[in-house]
Amino acid sequence: MVGWWAGPVSTPAPTPASTPDRYRSWPAIGAVTTGIFAVVTTEILPIGLLGPMAAEFGVSTGTAGLMMTTPGLVAAVAAPVVTATAGRLDRRATLCGLVLLLAVAAFLAAFAPAFWVVLVSRFLVGLVIGGFWSIAAGLAGRLVAPGTATPEKVGTATAVVFSAVPLGSVLGVPAGTFLGDLWGWRAAFVATGVVALGVLVALAVFLPPLPAQRATRLAVVRELVGRNAVRAGLAVTFLVVLAHFGTYTYVTPFLREVTGASPAAITAFLLVYGAAGVVGNFLAGARAHRPGTFPAAIGLLACATLLLPVAGGTDAGAVVLLVVWGLAYGAVPVCSQTWFARAAPDAPEAASVVFTSSFQATLSLGALAGGVVVDATSPAAVMVLGGLVAAATATVLRWRTTTAG
Repeated sequence: MVGWWAGPVSTPAPTPASTPDRYRSWPAIGAVTTGIFAVVTTEILPIGLLGPMAAEFGVSTGTAGLMMTTPGLVAAVAAPVVTATAGRLDRRATLCGLVLLLAVAAFLAAFAPAFWVVLVSRFLVGLVIGGFWSIAAGLAGRLVAPGTATPEKVGTATAVVFSAVPLGSVLGVPAGTFLGDLWGWRAAFVATGVVALGVLVALAVFLPPLPAQRATRLAVVRELVGRNAVRAGLAVTFLVVLAHFGTYTYVTPFLREVTGASPAAITAFLLVYGAAGVVGNFLAGARAHRPGTFPAAIGLLACATLLLPVAGGTDAGAVVLLVVWGLAYGAVPVCSQTWFARAAPDAPEAASVVFTSSFQATLSLGALAGGVVVDATSPAAVMVLGGLVAAATATVLRWRTTTAG
């Protein structure tokens, strides 16, 4: 069969040197998942701590927001650079080194005497995001037990790895915010540092040796970007991530101003959204290789954001649409990563580099673009604009799926 986005669909035969035995595969996948959970939690932890951190360092909330912008921009550049620098190093050793750096960054922030030191720590977090994501996102196929690596099982393993993304929002950030309220924001960063050290132990114990299958040089990445299927994946990922983060970044002002929800209700709504994202991630995991999954997810995202200004004026309407939105967006990262992996079966790590770099850059750009629209209009207007972008993307993608047969 011919894959609709990338040519022939194939599952490379696992080799004894690159895959664990069946008894270690799922613990290894779990270790990688906890690693991504630690990375995601550390990346977005400042969202719940901006106020107290800005107050302590005497900076504005907008300046404190650099703690969120910096890692994403750094990660977009670091993804190809760090992975290329790793060369033919064993990927287990590389991941362990990156998680150790994550712990150092967390402790540096926890004991920072000035705001510029916090920004240095966030720069280090960006390096870790770029490198860890690029390597870990494409490992699922190598960690599935030999002889069982069907597209469905690889998809399920990929979904397990990517479940760490919504779990970071559902569990990591609320827990960090709770610790910050209880013992101060520095305690939250200490906790993330301790978690990172625990992940380091798990990776060292459960991951098998993972020699580089192909050194990911920058020339390899440039060659991939020249492929039509990869360019199409970049375009789709850019548009859907732009639509999502251009709207989701400002969902709290929408819920406050349009829905009229209380702070406690908004917290509950966002937890429900995150839980739906976990479900959507797993629903899409085993189906990500099917042509209709990605356009369906983008279409649901478009419906949710377009309908929020219409039906999101009540708590009930808002929470239903947030559930739909969470289910839809939960499928996006795993579908996007699967697209790039199918577009470059000969260079899966380089494909992950392209995915990570494009995702992180667009995340920052989407939040920035949404802010411009919100300042000029309203939170409701940004929902409509983001929904239109998503709807156009889903329509074109569905048309391409249909014509590709």
